[in-house]
Amino acid sequence: MEASADIVVDARGHRCPTPTLKLQRALRAAPAGARLRLLADDPLARIDVPHFLSAVAQAALETVSEEGGTLSFLILKIAAPT
Repeated sequence: MEASADIVVDARGHRCPTPTLKLQRALRAAPAGARLRLLADDPLARIDVPHFLSAVAQAALETVSEEGGTLSFLILKIAAPT
């Protein structure tokens, strides 16, 4: 069973870079320790989101899954922005 998220960011129907931009805004607003789930149906998100998160010190990608053409990224916010 997948872990639940505190915050769901639904970016289905949007093309890159919109899913990453929505995730970036949600991460800024989220408290440390929050789990965010990004839902996206743009295949490029599979590349863009992990790349973005590798450059963001305050977040870690926990899991990526796909069901019915929707990608689901579970992200943990590990620190407040500096």
